[in-house]
Amino acid sequence: MNSKQQGFTLVEVLVTVVLMAVGLLGMASLQLTALRSNHEAYSRSQATQLAYDIADRMRANGAATAAYLSDTTAPEAATCTTGDNPCTACTTIALTCTAAELANNDLFQWNQALTTALVSGSGRITRSGAGTVISPFIYTIAVQWDADRNGAVNADDPVFQMSFQL
Repeated sequence: MNSKQQGFTLVEVLVTVVLMAVGLLGMASLQLTALRSNHEAYSRSQATQLAYDIADRMRANGAATAAYLSDTTAPEAATCTTGDNPCTACTTIALTCTAAELANNDLFQWNQALTTALVSGSGRITRSGAGTVISPFIYTIAVQWDADRNGAVNADDPVFQMSFQL
């Protein structure tokens, strides 16, 4: 071997190792970004499904739509948020509860689903309009969750919002 070529193979190996390390770090970063994006998409689809779920429950219980509205003193949460199921009669086939009890039960189940499916998930239901033929009620459902997982829902966290007439 020529004296000028001694150690050249070692330099080639070191350069290859550095390039491979940079490539592997890039692949790991790409995988992390893909996982984060996948979780964001999952959260958005859960929020969409939960908003449509409570909208369908409101349509099915049209006699008590006002009972679904969020408490104005605590707009970040639905009216029924904690505790045991408020109306066990509403969960049976016989449905021996009133429309207002069914609404309270729906809100309880919806809030349980929000907190289970989303990180710090919360929902809000508001109403606008006069409730007449010319100006019907428009209900807006907002679902928010802690996307950055910092332990609190902030203004910069995503909100899924939908509106419908009833």
